[in-house]
Amino acid sequence: MKIKQIKETCIYTQDLETARLFYCEKLRLPLISYLPDKHLFVRVGNSVLLCFNPQDSQQKKTPPGHYAQGKIHFAFEVDADDYQKTKQEIIEMGITISDEVTWENGQQSFYFEDPSGNVLEVVPVGIWIA
Repeated sequence: MKIKQIKETCIYTQDLETARLFYCEKLRLPLISYLPDKHLFVRVGNSVLLCFNPQDSQQKKTPPGHYAQGKIHFAFEVDADDYQKTKQEIIEMGITISDEVTWENGQQSFYFEDPSGNVLEVVPVGIWIA
C-alpha cells in the first residue's frame, strides 16, 4: 500500500453559516458545496475541508455517521516565502494569532482559531521534512 496524502480534513460545527463566512469570505477558500444545517465543503489546494453539523452527521447511515467534540486542529501549508505575508494578512483580517512556535528545525508556524474554536495552524512547505 502506498498512501499519498490526506485528501480530506473534517471539522464539526453547528453554525455552518458562520463557518461559510469565515472560510469562504474571510479566508477566500473556494466553495464546493453548502447545505445549511448539514455541511460546508471548501477547496484547500489539492485537499478538501469538510465542515459537518455533528447533529446531522452522526445520524447518517451512509457514509457512516461521525462527529467529534472539542477543539479540532489542522494546518494550512503555504510556500516558505509566503509565511510572513500570510501571517500579516491573517492579522489584517482581524484574526488573533494565539501562538507562534519555532520548531527544532528552525522553522516557524502560527496558530489561530475559527469562529467555532477549532485550532488552525499555518506551516511553511518543508516543515515536516527531516
